[in-house]
Amino acid sequence: MSEDDEINAMKQIAEVLAPLDEAARNRTLQWAVSRFSGTSSGGLATQGQAIANRGGVQLGNPSHFDTFAELFDAAHPATEREKGLVAAYWAQICESEPNFGAQTLNDALKDLGHGVGNITEALTALKEERPALILQLKKSGTSKQARKTYKLTQEGMRRVQAMILGETPTGAE
Repeated sequence: MSEDDEINAMKQIAEVLAPLDEAARNRTLQWAVSRFSGTSSGGLATQGQAIANRGGVQLGNPSHFDTFAELFDAAHPATEREKGLVAAYWAQICESEPNFGAQTLNDALKDLGHGVGNITEALTALKEERPALILQLKKSGTSKQARKTYKLTQEGMRRVQAMILGETPTGAE
């Protein structure tokens, strides 16, 4: 491959990624790094991680965790809010879901033996943090117990990554 071919490929990638929001761009870059990674150290995976880290966002490689149990163990969530946040990361990032419901998260947590007493309260607390770690996208029904749909924010992703790395991020409990 010539240098011109490489530059043309970069231009095409930039054009394709430009209309995407930051979260979609990061997921796409993570997929590309995972799909085209070489086995040599310092190869594409390292370069792709540097791209994903741009702007202080460290999203890691969600394919690193084959199961929710492995992610949960790596993150070591201590509170119900943190458990909900890690479950949200699994659903949205590792499972590539655009959004998720509270029941889905609590079911995954219960399967591990770490169910949350009131997952909606935990998610509401994450939603009320500043910056918010979770966004509520919609509510189906009019009762207090109506089904709600949520989405993880960039800050929520950063927080889980910090937990995985054993760091205590600013603003954490």
